[in-house]
Amino acid sequence: MRKQILLTGATGYLGGHLIKALLANEWHVIALKRKHSAWMGSSYISENIHFVDVEEGKIDELFSEFGKINTIIHTATCYGRGNESASEIFSVNIDLPLRLLEAGIKYGVERFINTDTALDQSFNKYTLSKSQFLQWGKFLSNDKKIRFINLRLEHFYGPGDKVSSFPVFIVNSCIKNIPELNLSKGEQQRDFIYIDDVVSAYIAVIEGLFKDDKYFFEIDVGSGTSVSIRTFVEMVKEITKSSVKLNFGAIPYRVGEPMFSRANISELNALGWSCCYELADGLNKMISIEGSRI
Repeated sequence: MRKQILLTGATGYLGGHLIKALLANEWHVIALKRKHSAWMGSSYISENIHFVDVEEGKIDELFSEFGKINTIIHTATCYGRGNESASEIFSVNIDLPLRLLEAGIKYGVERFINTDTALDQSFNKYTLSKSQFLQWGKFLSNDKKIRFINLRLEHFYGPGDKVSSFPVFIVNSCIKNIPELNLSKGEQQRDFIYIDDVVSAYIAVIEGLFKDDKYFFEIDVGSGTSVSIRTFVEMVKEITKSSVKLNFGAIPYRVGEPMFSRANISELNALGWSCCYELADGLNKMISIEGSRI
C-alpha cells in the first residue's frame, strides 16, 4: 500500500519545499490549494502528486477518492499582512484545519502535523488563531484516535521566499546597495533556521516513531541558537559587501515585540535530526542564489 500525505499550503514557500522532499522520499502527495493560487506545475510532474482545489467538493470526498491517508500536514496560513479580516484569518488558520482534523479522526489518519509559530498568542490576530487551533488539536487528541503533533517554527529563511519576508528584504536591499535602511535597534534575539533544515525536520517527524499512550506532542523547530536582529543584518551586509547605511534605532519596536526566542531542539534530536546549516552557511547559500536572480 502506498504511503499518502494530505498537505495544505501546497503553493506556499514551505509547502513547495515540502512537496519536493516528500516526492523524493516516495510519498504520494494530495496537495490542497486555493482555486486561484498559482502553482509551479512543471516543477511537480509526477504520478505521485495530485493538486486539489480546496473550494471544490467536500473534504470527505478526498478520502473516498484517494483511500487511506496516513498523515495530514497543515502548512497553509494567513498572517493577516494583507489586511485580512479576523474571519478570513479564522477560515484558514482554524476552520480549514479543524475540518481536516475531524475528517482525519473519522477516516483513521495516523497523525496530524500542525505548523505553529513560536510567537506568543497575544502578539496579533494570526498568533491568536494559531493558539486557538492548537487548543482544539490538544482537546481532540484526548480521545486517542489521532496523534496531533504541533511544530512550533522559529524564524525560517531561504532563497525564493516572498520579497516581503524580513530575511529576503534585508538580503535584496544589501545586494542592490540601496542608500540606507531604517531599522529598529535590533536587540531582539531570534532563532534563524534555513529552509532545508526545516524540511528535514518535517521528514524526521513524519517518519518518526511516536509510541506509547501519548497522542499530543509539541516540538520546537529551530537551530537551537539565537542571534540578535542587528547581528543578522550586519552579517548579511558583510557577506554581500554592501555599502548600504544601516540606521539602527530609526524606527520603534512593534507593540508587543518579543525580545527573545530560541528553540529547544531536544525532541527533534531524539528523532535523529540535526541542524545542518549554521547561520553563516545558510546566508551564504541564500545570498548566492538571490544574487543570481537580481
